[in-house]
Amino acid sequence: MDMGLTNKTALVTGSTKGIGRAIAIELAKEGVNVLINGRDYEEVEQIVNELKTDFPTTSPQNATADLVDIQQRKELFQKYPIIDILVNNMGVYEIMQYKDVDDEVWEKYFRTNVLAANGLSKFYLPKMLNNDFGRIIFIASEEAIMPSGQMPQYCMTKSMLLSLSKSLSKLTIGKEVTINTIMPGPTLSENVHQIIEDTYANKDMPFTEKEKEFMTANLPQSEIQRFIRPTEIGRLATFVSSPYASAFKGSPIRMDGGLIPTIF
Repeated sequence: MDMGLTNKTALVTGSTKGIGRAIAIELAKEGVNVLINGRDYEEVEQIVNELKTDFPTTSPQNATADLVDIQQRKELFQKYPIIDILVNNMGVYEIMQYKDVDDEVWEKYFRTNVLAANGLSKFYLPKMLNNDFGRIIFIASEEAIMPSGQMPQYCMTKSMLLSLSKSLSKLTIGKEVTINTIMPGPTLSENVHQIIEDTYANKDMPFTEKEKEFMTANLPQSEIQRFIRPTEIGRLATFVSSPYASAFKGSPIRMDGGLIPTIF
């Protein structure tokens, strides 16, 4: 299906690996010129070159920046003043007990997971409104509405993104601009893949069996009984970015594999 995104420009934050990289690839498949972001120039350049090779009709660009740094954000704005799609994917997470989360940690998570995304949205949203087209997507988590208790500092910031998305969506009334939040469930990132391999290092079995055993032991409430693939989230984000998703306004879009109970 042609998503009608050819020649659009998208900035995907934190797009050198994991969900961000998958979103960048799926957008490029649809002819989007993707601005690849990360803090390491060489890592970013590697992904840019991969996209140039795999999708030669697109023009991926290097958007290296530490987006928590206000000055580096300003420099990014000067280099790329107008975009069509903003995917606020960058974030940090870590399992921590509440008693160990001091004010410095709270501030780090707030600045990284919320203020950086807000700063980008605040700059690009007025331009999208003026052009009468734009998409802003926040990547949150099922932890935003169903905290596990293992990452209170992370859950707080992801809940904030839901609120921010809805607040900003109120500014898009009557415009072909949408602002939404995607809430993935447990996803098979590079780190998760390694954790599973390490957990069953002494067992001679295919990875799919290790994954299933891990899910049964740790996430029995999951209905798909596997981790969500980053590509699946990438495809969803690409659809939400498209003109076909214009009825999604301020929506919290769940992709949790049935992990979260439905409340009627």
